[in-house]
Amino acid sequence: MSTFGSNNVSDIVLGAHQRTWARALFPLACVIVVLLTLYWGTASAMVTIWWRSETFTHAFIVPPMVLWLAWRKRAELVKMTPKPAYWFLLPMAAVAGAWFLGELVAVNAVTQLALVALMVLTVPVVLGTQVARALMFPLGFAFFAVPIGEFALPVLMQWTADFTVGALRLSGVPVFREGLRFVIPTGSWSVVEACSGVRYLIASFMVGSLFAYLNYQSNKRRWIFMGLSILVPIVANWVRAYMIVMLGHLSNNKIATGVDHLIYGWVFFGVVIMALFTIGARWSEAESSTPDWSTAPGLTSASNHWPAALWVALIVAVPIGGFVHLNQAREIGRPKQITLPNVVAGGWHVDVAGAVAWVPAFENPTATARRDYATTAGAKVGVQVVYFQQQREESKLVSSNNAIVNVDDRYWNPISTASRTLNAVDGRAPVVVRETVLLATDQTGQATRERVKVWMLYWVDGQWTSSDLQAKVKGAWGRLNGRGDEGAAVLLYATDSQAGGADAALSDFWRDNASLIEARLVAARDRKP
Repeated sequence: MSTFGSNNVSDIVLGAHQRTWARALFPLACVIVVLLTLYWGTASAMVTIWWRSETFTHAFIVPPMVLWLAWRKRAELVKMTPKPAYWFLLPMAAVAGAWFLGELVAVNAVTQLALVALMVLTVPVVLGTQVARALMFPLGFAFFAVPIGEFALPVLMQWTADFTVGALRLSGVPVFREGLRFVIPTGSWSVVEACSGVRYLIASFMVGSLFAYLNYQSNKRRWIFMGLSILVPIVANWVRAYMIVMLGHLSNNKIATGVDHLIYGWVFFGVVIMALFTIGARWSEAESSTPDWSTAPGLTSASNHWPAALWVALIVAVPIGGFVHLNQAREIGRPKQITLPNVVAGGWHVDVAGAVAWVPAFENPTATARRDYATTAGAKVGVQVVYFQQQREESKLVSSNNAIVNVDDRYWNPISTASRTLNAVDGRAPVVVRETVLLATDQTGQATRERVKVWMLYWVDGQWTSSDLQAKVKGAWGRLNGRGDEGAAVLLYATDSQAGGADAALSDFWRDNASLIEARLVAARDRKP
């Protein structure tokens, strides 16, 4: 009888505890639905990137993996009593503010990170700190859903080129390199976006993190393996690039070119990652004994989770309301136009012929203007203005998709970048420009030796800057103060082969005509549609 009575009491207590969890999970599910509904634009943009980009296709499995990882913790969670932790509303408000600022200037990485962070923070607000601590890895794993990482492309491409060229020289192969392109006796090669290894890196880090969590109990081992899951694919990609070039060189370009170039790369990467996991499995640790989830926990008083859920809904709704208000106040009309002057100062005049066929790679600008100028002494400078109005995801001034040269461009090769400080004009503070040196190549990929220097500046909220971050901040401040989100990229370019060189021509033109160019930008901004 005592055994029966004990089991009966245990069942009663367990049933009451499970009802407590049901009363907690329903408000959580409701507020998550509200959150996704309010931020549907951000969520759908994430899914669109998953669908169209092979780099982030893996993100489709992240949501179900998060749910599965949480389900694995049910035996531990059933022992806990969910209690709202209201102090988490403070970081949630800060994250909601970050989403608002990111949406103001169309920074997808910020808005998408903020959305995932809001969903993650909802858990401790509604269910409490103890539950969130138990679900720390599943909640952290949710951030792999954010399609971020392509900002590392230029650095990874540079590292790959450095290693490949260095390894070729150590192998006795003579190499002539300029930028991301290099020539060996059997042909020319270039490091393009697909050679960066960013896909390998992101996929390896996600799978490596999951492997470490499931196979190790020691945090030290987990962190070591996660570090290796970052380091190994980077080094493996360097070796892969070197091997492909060597295979092409030794076979007189009969193998490791074209489609099999990619096949060999993926096969090699797969072998390396499989070896990493095989070795890592040798040091796996047995999972600690899982408590019997049917064992009744102690019965504690239930909490009301609806107030916490309502507070979450209120906090996440505020930035949406603010953004809608700003959009309604924003001037909507037909696109404005930008023009460059025919008459300029300093002895410059319009050069009809032009000298450089280069065009920057900016996506979906509102308006563009281009004009070439020259002096009687033979100096030549070109000016390109790319203007943006009513910026949005697919059309914005500062974007990873905008560049001096597209990464896959086969004609213009960027061989160096630097910053240069220009002297003050009209009593203003000196301006820092972003300088890029381009080397032209012919249709066969051989360098023509024509070098072009490009100076780039942003004009945002009536101010000059060459910093992406400052341009975003100035744009957000302008919108918050009711001055709109209009801005432009101004690019000056000149060939280095002209008399006096490109530096002198660009400096003279900027000194003589910076105020005239800015006047045209102001006129475009202030012109009513």
